[in-house]
Amino acid sequence: MTLRNALRIPASQVTDEAVYLQRRKFVAALAVAPALGLPGCADAVPPPPEGATVTEAEARAGFKTDEPLTRYEDVTSYNNFYEFGTNKDDPSKAARTLRTSPWSVAVGGECDKPGTLSLDDLLKGLTPEERIYRLRCVEGWSMVIPWLGVPLADVLKRFAPNSRARYVAFTTLADREQMPGLRYRSIDWPYREGLRIDEAMNPLTLLATGLYGKALPQQNGAPLRLVVPWKYGFKSIKSIVAITFTRNPPHCSWNQLQPSEYGFFSNVNPDVDHPRWSQKTERRIAGSGSKLFAERIPTRLFNGYAEQVGEMYAGMNLKRWF
Repeated sequence: MTLRNALRIPASQVTDEAVYLQRRKFVAALAVAPALGLPGCADAVPPPPEGATVTEAEARAGFKTDEPLTRYEDVTSYNNFYEFGTNKDDPSKAARTLRTSPWSVAVGGECDKPGTLSLDDLLKGLTPEERIYRLRCVEGWSMVIPWLGVPLADVLKRFAPNSRARYVAFTTLADREQMPGLRYRSIDWPYREGLRIDEAMNPLTLLATGLYGKALPQQNGAPLRLVVPWKYGFKSIKSIVAITFTRNPPHCSWNQLQPSEYGFFSNVNPDVDHPRWSQKTERRIAGSGSKLFAERIPTRLFNGYAEQVGEMYAGMNLKRWF
């Protein structure tokens, strides 16, 4: 069976119907409503606590999981990538219009060695490794995915961020010719995200170039995307064309649209509900052969990566800084 004809999961089987319809209604409203005029990321974000580190052994414990993998067919056919449409199967059904070669990434801001590099030069000398991570969507569904990529920290260090670099901003390609979804004002294009620099440098944070041992498909963020496994999936920005070191919290697309619903940190937290639905449980997409099932399981703090990332948020009020 080709990818185009692969099994596609009805949203009602994975995301609670009320959740799905509420978020779709919100997105649809953006297309006809005037700009919301809402602020971007918080003006003041708590700095990382001093001495917050993770040992190599602790980090490596988070690189794998024995949980059943989500099937390749499902990972590549149930996607949020609004640049190719707002329905879950739109990105996988879209024509293969994204030109991933040549591809370059501009890196700048508060660093001593800025530059625009081809993807090959950006990753030169780094050996891709497999990381099996849980992916938790803010909508209440989750997957387990074997990613292929390199630690983001190894790439960022090459540009020598200076002492003023407190955050890292990321920008997605925005090209109407290649991305038909940009014709609709579902968000303020281009898609943007950001991390505190200690989050970006955490060993778990990955620049992914593939999954299941294959190059990233268009719908999964080809050719380069971020994977931050302890945060909700929308923080793992796709098709990256720019990385910028900043002094102040960068603009983040969903946070800018609705800051009361999508925080700057967006750490997975079962004790902090989305204003329109609970985050205490999730539907895990998993399957065996041709049989697909989605079971509801408890959501864990930091998506189960507290040992690797918890110290970065020591002393923070996680309900305020969600």
